[in-house]
Amino acid sequence: MAVDERWSVVRETVGDGRLSVVMPLYHLAATAEANLHDVADLFERHGVRAELVPVDDGSDDGTDRILASYAEATPPEWATSLRFVTIRPVICRRNGGKGAALRAGYEASTGKYVMLLDGDLDIKPRQTPAFFSALVSNGADIVVGSKRHPRSKVQYPWHRRIVSFCYFTFVRWFIGLPITDTQTGMKLFKRGMLGEALDRMLVKTYAFDLELLAIAARRGAKITEAPVVIRFGSKFGALRPSTVRSMAIDTLAVFYRLRVLRYYDHCQVPARLSHVPLVSVVIACPGGSRLLDECLKALTEQTYDKWEAIVLPDGDASSAGANGNAKIRFVPTGKVRPAEKRNLGIREARGEIVAFIDDDAYPEAHWLEYAVKYFGDADVAAVGGPGVTPSGDGYLARLGGRVYDNLLVSGNYRYRYKAGGIRRDVDDYPSCNLLVRTETLRKIGGYRTDFWPGEDTLLCKDIVDGGDRIVYDPWVVVYHHRRPLFGPHLRQLGRYAFHRGYFVRRYPSNSAHLSYFVPSLFVLYLAAAAALAFVPQPGFMSDRLFLAWRLALAAPAIAYSALVLLTSLSPNPLTWLVTAAGVFATHVTYGIRFVQGLCAKRAPCEYIGRDHPGESAAGK
Repeated sequence: MAVDERWSVVRETVGDGRLSVVMPLYHLAATAEANLHDVADLFERHGVRAELVPVDDGSDDGTDRILASYAEATPPEWATSLRFVTIRPVICRRNGGKGAALRAGYEASTGKYVMLLDGDLDIKPRQTPAFFSALVSNGADIVVGSKRHPRSKVQYPWHRRIVSFCYFTFVRWFIGLPITDTQTGMKLFKRGMLGEALDRMLVKTYAFDLELLAIAARRGAKITEAPVVIRFGSKFGALRPSTVRSMAIDTLAVFYRLRVLRYYDHCQVPARLSHVPLVSVVIACPGGSRLLDECLKALTEQTYDKWEAIVLPDGDASSAGANGNAKIRFVPTGKVRPAEKRNLGIREARGEIVAFIDDDAYPEAHWLEYAVKYFGDADVAAVGGPGVTPSGDGYLARLGGRVYDNLLVSGNYRYRYKAGGIRRDVDDYPSCNLLVRTETLRKIGGYRTDFWPGEDTLLCKDIVDGGDRIVYDPWVVVYHHRRPLFGPHLRQLGRYAFHRGYFVRRYPSNSAHLSYFVPSLFVLYLAAAAALAFVPQPGFMSDRLFLAWRLALAAPAIAYSALVLLTSLSPNPLTWLVTAAGVFATHVTYGIRFVQGLCAKRAPCEYIGRDHPGESAAGK
């Protein structure tokens, strides 16, 4: 069959519409332009109406500058002569993973068919006719390239074949997908089905392809396969253990959500916004610091463009991160507490939504874009997301983040500190990453000013008590610098625990949860066990019975120690032991301070500068 005849099925299926080819790129500066040229030339020669959507996923090797040239007035000469093909680059300023890159590309695309194609072109797009033939002949919604298709030609290292076979076996048995391969980097979608799946996605990285296809199948999509030709060559070496582990965790999470929680069956997709709202970002801080610079710089890199920032320092201040940006205003407040600063920010806000973020945090590039979409639902008053510990934090600060992320410390609230998990409604969320409708804030009178910390707990209480929803989305990410173990971490934690105990008696609706009492019960057990350990053996008790009683008394402590060591596990022995010690110290500190707050007649309300990292970072 002649080449043109094979491509006729592509031209006829696309018709007067457009095929969008979304190409994620990461650290491909050396080949990005040549790869784009090859793909554009292919579709141009065969008369296929196509748009190429290359997405740079936060590369730092110059890939972004190459893509930016296609959006400028003087793109490469070859690109100006294209008749059937257009190039629509997307640049993500920070690396967000393959899932985030593909979603950004999809949002920028317009075609009624969308092809996902890895930007390194290990799979050549000349195989496109086979994908469209499979789509048409099988009446499919999705066509997946498969290394196991009978007509595929694959050069594949033996160790990768073993891993691939094991993964395929797991997917077939536990996920139930009717295909033999999920990971090959070429897939063709009807636009509507891809959009439905992306709206429900949670995974950003290793199991992105699996979750995407699992959701689509659950939504009724018909999926078929097409052959591929792949030459992996020498660049595909041994898989790193960390990659295998992350892939396994993500895959098990998809299985749990699909088969156990059945999350994808009832996951709500927010209504479309009728317009693009202005977001006022409010940042309370003592003054300028390098952390504030980092926060403001990340704001200027948001994919959502309609925002303003109101920075609220004690006195006159500026920031290198603002870089003269007209969207950023500094409003001095005097030396007042965070709630008072934020209330002033609410009064100054011109936007329909107020986004609160701490100056010792900085947002992921899609922060506003992913959060704002929920405000299309009238009953959603607020949106929050995880505050992830930055990888660049100091060693003891990263260990503080590990402690917060520990299952025994945060339990059901780990979603506050770890990207991932499921969307959910919550009744309490911290102001380091919280977006609220401006009309809601003004209706409830903003923040209570007689508490710090804890003022955000009462704000959320007022929102929920008013009948509105607070939604958590794991993609609405900020990176929140932690206090280092042990002193600063425990002092901050102690303040939180004291106010939580104080609120349990006075504002119980979103504070009187059993999990908050557990550390105090643990401390009571330790105190009782320590006291009973010195009780002498009663005369009526035999040696064997006394030993059994002692063992029973120690059993909870032994089980606790084992769980702490298990949940703190790390390949680095020092990290393992220090994290375990941090978990124990956190439980004891929280337990004691919670009881103190529970019994207190009043709660102290402190100034923001106490133990605030922005001050030390600025050398103050």
